[in-house]
Amino acid sequence: MKLKKLIKDLPFQAVKGSKELEITGLSSNSKLVCPGHLFIAKKGTHDDGSKYIPEAVMAGAQALLTDMYDPGFKHITQLIHPDVKSMESSLADRFYDHPSQDLLMVGVTGTNGKTTSTFLIKYLLDQMGLKSGLIGTIEYIIGETRYPATRTTPDVIMNHKMLREMIQQGSHAAVMEVTSHALDQNRVERIGYDVAVFTNLTPEHLDYHPSLQAYAEAKRKLFLSLNEKAVAVFNVDSDYSEFMSRGCLAQKITYGIENAADFQARNIEMKPEGTFFELVFKGISYQSFTPMPGRFNLYNTLAAIATLGSKGFEIEAVIEALKSFPGVPGRLEYVPNAENLKVFVDFAHTQDALKNVFTSAREFCKGKLIGVFGCGGDRDRQKRPFMAQAVEEAADFAIVTNDNPRREDPESIAQEVIEGFSGSNYIVILDRREAIRHALEKAGPNDAVIICGKGHEPYQIFAHKTVEFDDRKVVTEEVQKLQSEKVQA
Repeated sequence: MKLKKLIKDLPFQAVKGSKELEITGLSSNSKLVCPGHLFIAKKGTHDDGSKYIPEAVMAGAQALLTDMYDPGFKHITQLIHPDVKSMESSLADRFYDHPSQDLLMVGVTGTNGKTTSTFLIKYLLDQMGLKSGLIGTIEYIIGETRYPATRTTPDVIMNHKMLREMIQQGSHAAVMEVTSHALDQNRVERIGYDVAVFTNLTPEHLDYHPSLQAYAEAKRKLFLSLNEKAVAVFNVDSDYSEFMSRGCLAQKITYGIENAADFQARNIEMKPEGTFFELVFKGISYQSFTPMPGRFNLYNTLAAIATLGSKGFEIEAVIEALKSFPGVPGRLEYVPNAENLKVFVDFAHTQDALKNVFTSAREFCKGKLIGVFGCGGDRDRQKRPFMAQAVEEAADFAIVTNDNPRREDPESIAQEVIEGFSGSNYIVILDRREAIRHALEKAGPNDAVIICGKGHEPYQIFAHKTVEFDDRKVVTEEVQKLQSEKVQA
């Protein structure tokens, strides 16, 4: 695209250099710059992109977006604007030809439930004949190709690029997890959402946001961005639902269990294989089943049904498609094993998520409930003792272990966690493999082991290395070892 077309009518303070250049791409990462790119030199949380202008120019950038003219690069066209991030989103939207306008855009935000809700919404849209893409924590799905996710919500350039690629691959809808970080950092700016979903809000990411209120306000930006033609879907049982809806211009739809809602679940029967419930919508009852166990997954199910219902899909068809949903990797995922032990892995890493997972497991566990969990390093430290409280309240025994300690001392993390325990039904085993093995050794035929924190992740992050570690594989390996030891004995 010609630079003059790309920047036409955009309010730059100045454009220094030729506008007749052919721009081949956009990048805010100097390591990803290719010849002909426009490099966006923006300030991040920890770094300043202007430091990398020389590297970008060496890689072939022929234009820059910056907040201050750099006389050292007079031979490079420079676009000057004080708000680089705002201009970046405008350029990305224009360069990729406004992709969100050509898709049914669904954005899901909230502390917990984003991943399961987005997977389920995508699945149901596909089953309804509307081919969909996905951007989220586990993976990005574009056409038939799946890419491991590098971050839940990518940067604004990558978001627009992937949306355009989805269209090129035949998709007519896109479902996105929208994090508070992404909203605060303008990573989803210029994306026009047709439906925005709020799942819930509990304390999280307070290492980044200065307060719970600031965290909530970041989430609320998604709903303030909606126009009158859009739909906002709220979990009416969340204390923050009313706050999220303030100032929102979109049509408002609610779902819930406890409080009156547009989409409400009644007569709920929880089972290990899933949940039977009566869905009530517009005075009509529908007998329904979701193949995901747990009350929290019923909320995710309601969010998905409400999303499709709000766009006119037949409720009966949606409920029928729901029955065959294959589930989400690492979300209360059963791990098949040779001993037929009830072992599940889950991504739960907040107080509320842990409470939900263990409370749900309690509904189908006839024996002891054994929990394995830890807390990530270099993350919100305030939540650590509260996570211990949540596990202690719902489980019979807890094993505190390493999550992703990153640059923090694992023992120090564990000490902060165990401050939340009031009793003695716990043990600290920092080696995660040993912790899992200990849980398996303690488990009887009627017991359940819930391994939390990492879910689908196939790695473990330490200060100076990242190692392969998949809780599901480790369970399989350790059960096999225990079997071999029994035979040898």
